[in-house]
Amino acid sequence: MKINKKSSVLWHFLLIVVILIEVWPLLFMVSTSFKTMDQIFTATLNPFPAPFVLDNYLHVLETLPLLNYISNTFIIASVITLAKICTSLLAAFAFVYYDFRHKEKIFNALLFTFFIPITVVIMPNYLLIAKLGLLNNPLGVILPQLMDGMGIFLMRQTMRGIPKPLIEAAKLENASAWLILHRIMLPLIKPAIFAMGIIFFIDSWNQYFWPLLILNDKANYTLPIALQMFISAEGGSEWGIAMTVATLTSLPPLFLYLLFQRFIMNSFIQSGVKG
Repeated sequence: MKINKKSSVLWHFLLIVVILIEVWPLLFMVSTSFKTMDQIFTATLNPFPAPFVLDNYLHVLETLPLLNYISNTFIIASVITLAKICTSLLAAFAFVYYDFRHKEKIFNALLFTFFIPITVVIMPNYLLIAKLGLLNNPLGVILPQLMDGMGIFLMRQTMRGIPKPLIEAAKLENASAWLILHRIMLPLIKPAIFAMGIIFFIDSWNQYFWPLLILNDKANYTLPIALQMFISAEGGSEWGIAMTVATLTSLPPLFLYLLFQRFIMNSFIQSGVKG
């Protein structure tokens, strides 16, 4: 019993250390955003600002049309997320429900796209968007991202975990493919859909390079581009303002995660049980 207790204490200690290592950069970011420049250099590692100031936030909010940039980013990220979820669900359902020629070859070709670096497809995508006249248009950012191979793979694996007798029973009742997807599969894989949606949204929210290539007008900037330009304009030495910008950028994805945390945890738990 003593050995087990010592081992448990050791593992808990290691877990606390890992948690502190993970949380410290976030704590440092938030605390620095509430510090004056003097505090940043004299009390760099102190996570508790003294005094507690809001000057950095007031400066950013007064200088930047933040709501406009948040709106641009939210619309683009939401459309991309919904499109990826829909295409992933429909494609995965086709791979699971239907039997057609070369199904496995097509799926393996889809898996092969995971190994293609994003830099390889940037130029063809840019030339296509330019030909379509969608430069400096949010649609130009959205169009090349309407589907995701990883999403199709994850949804296919999740759907394959649904008991086959349920599907066979629905077929015997002459249920249509759409009815099977809507009434049987979707309720069972809802946590996985939410988890995948959060991943898609955060990835789209944080995108910088591709929107930077497409969007030239400041009014159409997404939040990462606008904030990076703002930091560059400030000279890059205003650490309090930089940390304020980083904090504001992190808030929407963090809020979204907290809102759907239950579904994400359920998805991981179900995946573990199936494995």
